[in-house]
Amino acid sequence: MKIEFAETDAEVERCFPVMAQLRPYLTLSDFVERVGRQAQQDGYRTAYLEADGAVKAVAGFRVMEMLARGRSLYLDDLVTDGDERSKGYGDSLFDWLVEHAKSLGCEQLHLDSGVQRFDAHRFYFRKRMKIDAYHFSVKLGR
Repeated sequence: MKIEFAETDAEVERCFPVMAQLRPYLTLSDFVERVGRQAQQDGYRTAYLEADGAVKAVAGFRVMEMLARGRSLYLDDLVTDGDERSKGYGDSLFDWLVEHAKSLGCEQLHLDSGVQRFDAHRFYFRKRMKIDAYHFSVKLGR
């Protein structure tokens, strides 16, 4: 089992089948394009856990600094292949992200999770995360 950054388009493409389970509205080309653009503009990184020659879990994240939170790792995306859950892959990737955040001088790790994602919430609570804010949004017409 190893955890690496997806640096090339080919590595990002390998992550797509797992990420698509969390973000089913994305096509492969949209995914590769968005990852590249967000990497350039916002420092977005993709990390993946590979075991037995296959991607088992994927995370997308960025480091940011805010007055309210200080320097933080914001976890945009975290998903384990649906056929590979409860095998420790998500745990390993999450723990790696925590250590990576610490190595970058982050004070906290943050994420948002859809209110309907009960299984994910159980995982986050087990990882000692807490709900400490509401997230509000408004759609802006285009």
